[in-house]
Amino acid sequence: MQPLNTFYDVIIAGAGPVGLFHARELRLGGASVLVLERKRDPYSPLKGLPFGLRGLTVPTIESLDRRDLLTELEAYAASKDTRAASHWMQQQRRPAGHFAGIQFFHDQIDTARWSYRLPGAVGSLAVDMASIEAVLAQRAEKLGAEIRRGCGVETLDACNEGVRVYTSEGTCDARWLVGCDGGRSIVRKAAGFSFVGTDPEFTGYSVEAELIDTSDLKLGRHYTATGMYTFTAPGTIAMVDFDGGARHRSEPTREHIETVLRKVSGTSVTVKSLHVAATWTDRAYQATEYRRGRVLLAGDAAHIHSPLGGRGLNLGLGDAMNLGWKLAATIRGVAPEGLLDSYTSERHPIGARVLDWSRAQVAIMRPSSASRALAAVVRDLIGTRDGATYFAERVLGVGLRYDLGAGHPLVGRSAPDFQLGEGTRLAERLRSGRGLLLDFGASVSLGALAARWYGRIDYIQASSDEHMEVGALLVRPDGIVAWACDGTPNDDFERAAKHWFGDPHSRSHP
Repeated sequence: MQPLNTFYDVIIAGAGPVGLFHARELRLGGASVLVLERKRDPYSPLKGLPFGLRGLTVPTIESLDRRDLLTELEAYAASKDTRAASHWMQQQRRPAGHFAGIQFFHDQIDTARWSYRLPGAVGSLAVDMASIEAVLAQRAEKLGAEIRRGCGVETLDACNEGVRVYTSEGTCDARWLVGCDGGRSIVRKAAGFSFVGTDPEFTGYSVEAELIDTSDLKLGRHYTATGMYTFTAPGTIAMVDFDGGARHRSEPTREHIETVLRKVSGTSVTVKSLHVAATWTDRAYQATEYRRGRVLLAGDAAHIHSPLGGRGLNLGLGDAMNLGWKLAATIRGVAPEGLLDSYTSERHPIGARVLDWSRAQVAIMRPSSASRALAAVVRDLIGTRDGATYFAERVLGVGLRYDLGAGHPLVGRSAPDFQLGEGTRLAERLRSGRGLLLDFGASVSLGALAARWYGRIDYIQASSDEHMEVGALLVRPDGIVAWACDGTPNDDFERAAKHWFGDPHSRSHP
């Protein structure tokens, strides 16, 4: 193994999807990046099908598209039999998601109520973690990120000028350290972040096994008087035992898995042998802040919750997209005051909502008569058009909006993927990692103003049949609308540009 270099702009702990995506974002912004990963081999059976299958939310799909990653991931998904990997993908009616296993369907959703989105602009994609990591690692390295496997962070020393990281291969220094090293994050603990939340109520199990006599096991997800199980033939099982999380991180044996499966299913099924067995819980904890000096957190290092609904990956990738351009601008010396602090102020509330969403699902999963009654009410609600639309907005992430203050209804939301003529879309114009001023009114004054931020903001005069009566909009590098106007541009544009892109007279570091 080659010795570590001595200095980087950013060291990232963890080469999972969040760390790899963040590395790519930082390289796009010109920062030197080292990714440290404790495990030598990225392979794990839990990352492939069926357990590694993840449904990507709309914000995640949009972020991947804006960085030219979506087409490659779609090809990976098409090359694998994802339909056979999960019971819900085998249904004739197309489910759009679920809340504690209570499904809602695409044909129920009234997308016309999402007036801030273009018609038909709600896509979906399910792909396994192994494919996601493979694509992100390749792209990060192609941009120049250094990935060092078998070399994890052991501890750290941080000061106002930077961070010294101690690894099994030696020490290295960086201006910044970002912990993307999971729920048991060493970075979070070593840097002294406060991590608070609620303790687990159950132990969950993901199992691939050889089973005998499965005639009494029903396909799909089922709640019973003693827990929950999901069965996909011939031997894929997810199950929940409300034991207060007592068996988490234990090594599941064949005998124990059989005992729990019989308990929660009420059957006499026999587990002949185990191929894969892993545990998880509904522990829901969140760092009280995502930045302490020169150390930042993203992904599971910043927040953990149950995997119900597959929100963890999407939440973490959203962190990486939000933080990447802000940290890169800070390193270049062009960030306005407070830009990096907006990472916590924007992403912490999003994380808190996801944790509460997870807790709410656990509340109706408990094996009690009160929870079953509550589940019946939710089932009735989710079966209505209003209910399905509400749950879809939350689960698919289309309601995501940062509180960026008063202004146009689009401000704080994901920018619509407008067609801009000549076959190009807005998403394609964000692949440079710069901001974008889109002018549907061909305003000469706006073009002159945008020129002051040359290299940070691209200016496009465009016409579109689907511009939603928006006259102009300023889009951040992460695709979030920072400013918009309906008609004639107003003085608020320059204020918004300075707020997000800094003083136009400042210069980057050499």
